[in-house]
Amino acid sequence: METTLAPTPAADLPAPDTEFTVTDAAARRICQILSPEPAGTFLRISVEGGGCSGFSYKYDVTREQGEDDLVIEKEGAKIVVDRISIDYIKGSQLDYKADLMGSAFKISNPMATAKCGCGSSFGV
Repeated sequence: METTLAPTPAADLPAPDTEFTVTDAAARRICQILSPEPAGTFLRISVEGGGCSGFSYKYDVTREQGEDDLVIEKEGAKIVVDRISIDYIKGSQLDYKADLMGSAFKISNPMATAKCGCGSSFGV
């Protein structure tokens, strides 16, 4: 089951005009990763220039949150995306996949016009 969450409003900033979804599997894995961390720790997702297709997804475990960050909470997991990065991942879904080849977070990005074989970089 997947839940679409609206952003937490930031002071004097309009909400993004789209959604970012997080699957149950991704939320559970984030909770597992963050369980040994201090209270207030969350997963930050950002987009950086670079990678074989132009842009790369970046995941950080942190406690630093900006005033204008998009905050998504699901099943005890907290995910934060900065406002610049959300423009590159509008309408995307964060999932967690585990199979015989390994396990990883995967972002399904409908705005991506190109992506690398491992899915860690994309072009728009």
